[in-house]
Amino acid sequence: MSAVLLRSRPGAPGLRRIGLQPCRLPSSRSTPIASGRLSGSRLLTTSARRSPVSQCLASRAFFTSRMSVRHNSTTLDPPNSKKKSSGLNILFKSFAACGFFIVMSGAVVVAFFIYDATTYSETSSAEDIPVSELALNPRRGGPKNLPLAEALVGDNDSEAMEQQKEKPRLVILGTGWGSVALLKHLNPGDYHVTVVSPTNYFLFTPMLPSATVGTLGLRSLVEPVRRIIQRVHGHFLKAEAIDVDFSEKLVEISQVDANGKSQHFYLPYDKLIVGVGCVTNPHGVKGLENCHFLKTIDDARQIKNRVLDNMELACLPTTTDEERRRLLSFVVCGGGPTGVEFAAELFDLLNEDLLHSFPRILRNEISVHIIQSRTHILNTYDEALSKYAEARFARDHVDVVTNARVKEVRDDKVIFTEKEDGKTIVKEIPMGFCLWSTGVARADFCKRLSDRLDTQNNKHALETDSHLRLIGAPLGDVYAIGDCATVQNNIADHVVSFLRTIAWERGKDPEKLHLSFHEWKEVANRVKKRFPQASNHLRRLDKLFEQYDIDHSGTLEFGELSELLHQIDTKLTSLPATAQRANQQGEYLGRKLTKIAAALPGMRMNDIDHGDLDSVVYKAFKYKHLGSMAYISNAAIFDFGGVSFGGGLLAMYLWRSVYFTESVSLRTRCMLAMDWAKRALFGRGQQLIPYIIDGTY
Repeated sequence: MSAVLLRSRPGAPGLRRIGLQPCRLPSSRSTPIASGRLSGSRLLTTSARRSPVSQCLASRAFFTSRMSVRHNSTTLDPPNSKKKSSGLNILFKSFAACGFFIVMSGAVVVAFFIYDATTYSETSSAEDIPVSELALNPRRGGPKNLPLAEALVGDNDSEAMEQQKEKPRLVILGTGWGSVALLKHLNPGDYHVTVVSPTNYFLFTPMLPSATVGTLGLRSLVEPVRRIIQRVHGHFLKAEAIDVDFSEKLVEISQVDANGKSQHFYLPYDKLIVGVGCVTNPHGVKGLENCHFLKTIDDARQIKNRVLDNMELACLPTTTDEERRRLLSFVVCGGGPTGVEFAAELFDLLNEDLLHSFPRILRNEISVHIIQSRTHILNTYDEALSKYAEARFARDHVDVVTNARVKEVRDDKVIFTEKEDGKTIVKEIPMGFCLWSTGVARADFCKRLSDRLDTQNNKHALETDSHLRLIGAPLGDVYAIGDCATVQNNIADHVVSFLRTIAWERGKDPEKLHLSFHEWKEVANRVKKRFPQASNHLRRLDKLFEQYDIDHSGTLEFGELSELLHQIDTKLTSLPATAQRANQQGEYLGRKLTKIAAALPGMRMNDIDHGDLDSVVYKAFKYKHLGSMAYISNAAIFDFGGVSFGGGLLAMYLWRSVYFTESVSLRTRCMLAMDWAKRALFGRGQQLIPYIIDGTY
């Protein structure tokens, strides 16, 4: 029931509440009637007390008048009142959003300090830890009677590590892409893991050129190996592998002690993973001691300091014009991805940052040169991308010299030969800085292993089978991954074994065997299973059968089949020495070793040798090329499975995004993002501050 308050006449105390209901007069019509007058805010109700009908009319008149007043007041508002009210609402909402943002930011800051406070400990964490006597005083043995590291000082650090002491010993040599990928895909608890490497960090090598000029900090590209090993409760030894005794399953390890003396000891293994990488290929060129290399984090530090020193020397009043031009001449020997990206990063530094910090006259004296032995730089990419990169460098006045070979590098110039009109001409370029980036070669450790095994014939890398097992070593004991190894592709050499198997099944001589198309399909399937890299060349079996059935007999003879597989073998190339290949091999090996560990207990119960478990429990390794890309002076080029394209800033952001997702940890991703943000906000601010000896700044 609706109600309204009526003010009484003067002198009448209080207010009266009258219900508003339809009032009807005693008449033939049933029409509601309301009556009354409005005077200011007071309703005159002198006749309201006379009868109930009058009271009803008065209350209805009051209600109607109030509604009219409200309606009139609304219609009389100025036209821009709505605009003012909407503007005030937007203003109020903006203030509310700002307040919410301030409150939430404050809450995040407070939460961070609370978390930070929990990371400090005021109580000592020292406690009594049992250590094996063999770890403190190892016994001697092996061919050289060296100490045997049968137990390590960290074996009793936790319950999980104690449980692993009786597990198979897995020794990993190296901390590169393959080793780290293996550690990240290995099942914890399956092996007693020990990693041996002279460097105790993982280096994100594809972004190393960016660190030489201050675009990225050195810390953004490294991840401590001990943090990665924690996942599998493993051990790390900062040392270098010298040799391997395959018969006794011992790795000889060398390390310099606190007194500067070299100490050697043996590390036993059940399974050994060789991932030591490779070294720079000198190609027999003289004077490489005058060059810089770009393979380690220390190389990046030295390069940046050298570039900055040359710029500072060029500003001195005692420096002649000729000497200034020499100091500001930067030569890159090698037109591969590393050399091209370094030249691009160097040009960006000189053109964008140092130009504003040093005298502008230096800009005209700076020159960047790339010497490439092939017809194009980036010769492993699509030719259109190579030409795009060359055009980009030509626009930036970066000198690209192709079909040239470096003959000698002196302390002040680079001497090279170049072919012009069929003649070889000797030329030279004044040099204040030279980067040598012309391919890779075997490390000394790999040479020793290759010399020990008669079946190793490759002069550039260790040969493995399709299961990544080192050829010549005991089956299933030693694996090799990464740049130090290559997968053997000699399919033609195995054709006899394939045919012998089929002939044995039929009781025939392999050389007199004739294969029908159905039998040829079976042979092709066996080849694909053992050599996955040949799958792309065995897609159209019907065309291959028709092409090599020379006598049109409807069958393939031994000679015809041998020629077919030999042609496929020649089409297979060695796997590229790239980070993605090593990463895929590490992932593959991690999954396979997990399968082997699960199968070992059953094999041991049946007294079965587990050396050839690889082909039983897991498929052969198959490399899948995901594509190639390179940074070219605020631009980038891509070659993804036959789809090639290049572009400017958008392509550069895509290039960054790919490497950002491939970074090894959340910490490095955050630091990469902050470094790129600092470059955008403040420029390469670190370029004026030389790196100190330990690689920090």
